[in-house]
Amino acid sequence: MIQQLELILAPEHCATDALLKQAFARHLGIHESQITGFELQKKSIDARSRSIKFRFVAKLTIDEPHVSTPFTYALRNVTNARPVHIIGFGPAGIFAALKLITLGIKPIIFERGKDVRSRRRDLAAIHRNLQINPDSNYCFGEGGAGTYSDGKLYTRSNKRGNLQEILQLFVMHGADPNILYEAHPHIGTNKLPQIVTAMRESIEHYGGEVHFNSKLTDIETQFDEVKSITINETMKVVTNKLILATGHSARDVFELLHRKNIYLEAKPLAIGVRVEHPQHIIDEAQYKCKVRPDYLPPASYSLVTQVEQTGVFSFCMCPGGIIAPAATSDGEVVVNGWSPSKRNGVFANSGLVVSINEKEYQKYQKYGALASLQYQRKIENDCFIAGNNSIQAPAQRISDFLNNKCSSTLPSCSYQPGLVSANLGHVLPPEISVKLKTALHDFSNKIKGYTSANAIMVATESRTSSPVRITRDPQTLQHVQVKGLFPCAEGAGYAGGIVSAAIDGQRVAEAISN
Repeated sequence: MIQQLELILAPEHCATDALLKQAFARHLGIHESQITGFELQKKSIDARSRSIKFRFVAKLTIDEPHVSTPFTYALRNVTNARPVHIIGFGPAGIFAALKLITLGIKPIIFERGKDVRSRRRDLAAIHRNLQINPDSNYCFGEGGAGTYSDGKLYTRSNKRGNLQEILQLFVMHGADPNILYEAHPHIGTNKLPQIVTAMRESIEHYGGEVHFNSKLTDIETQFDEVKSITINETMKVVTNKLILATGHSARDVFELLHRKNIYLEAKPLAIGVRVEHPQHIIDEAQYKCKVRPDYLPPASYSLVTQVEQTGVFSFCMCPGGIIAPAATSDGEVVVNGWSPSKRNGVFANSGLVVSINEKEYQKYQKYGALASLQYQRKIENDCFIAGNNSIQAPAQRISDFLNNKCSSTLPSCSYQPGLVSANLGHVLPPEISVKLKTALHDFSNKIKGYTSANAIMVATESRTSSPVRITRDPQTLQHVQVKGLFPCAEGAGYAGGIVSAAIDGQRVAEAISN
């Protein structure tokens, strides 16, 4: 007999599979030996009261052999099949390629950055020498920004595609199966590189091609149709189907399209800071205990408020994580956050950002579709100047920020390139800093200790989404002007995060096959 069961349990009663099985049997009034197997379908934590609970949905096999259904994905040899070209090997490019292979189409991918192994050396140089390689960094390279962005796999866009298939493909390539049922699935930056590499190996094994150090430098169109692309300024590639999956930081691609009079739109975005606390402060506030028990995960949070009819919200919260340098060229400071799979670091960090609309970037209207990009760039450059003209980041204790004074000392922080004490109320434009101050007062009422002297703000969190939309037809997913051009995922303004980008990559691949 197969039975689905929903159960709420105290953490100490479900810390292991054996305890969980005992709880299921106890609830059903049967002996645990009658349960021959079970599969978790959902697991979430409810920490709204002092009595913390876990909620489970499980499918149990009772009094008969347990048979699990393996996941299959119909990859087939496409070595000699018709090609589709993809620019970018982040989540959208990877999942578009895998979907194309199931549809009998050969993906040929060009990625401006390096493979994972080579990319690591460039990341080390950022921390050690404060040097940015514009084509190999935290945003560009095998796996894109997703490889070093924590591996959060939750999304609100699952109605647009098969979320479970995305998760199953990650598991098929080495991810922990717990991502299939966790309410907020997470892989961890330490594990993502080998998973991304395994996906590339699958693509190559079935006849797809992946070319690194291969930067898009030109697109040729004729009669509003894609005709060819140029790679590294010298290699011309004839194509009539091009997926543009370049990510939210490929500014040179936006500028190329703008020069070619290929239609773009300026897009609202969100900009702010990374806030960091000792993890124990968040644990104590969220779990309402002095010391977090081992059977509870490091606590997280999600905060949102409205200030003058503008959204201010936390973004990409990383329990037990670090703040990372995410700039993609000289003259800018950009920060992001990530966590290892165990989330066992001593700090918790999160983006804290303010929604930016046309009113804020209207002073850059002379740049047309690149207006919000120029607004974003100016703030990043201001932070670079405030950081002693380096990628050392301007920072301030939250308590000092609220009191409008520079911090005489800064607390320990995970940002390895180093910090420079600065008054962020002066570094950031007032439409951001003023709203952050109001929001912080609100958030301090929701999380005890949130604005304490041990909490720090690091600027600037500015790459939350693309500042440009490469507009496409909602039915065909082709560009509204250029046939054969398929703008995709974050860089086109149609996704935000690993899973939504992957889903969009699959949708575009299916649109091409129709």
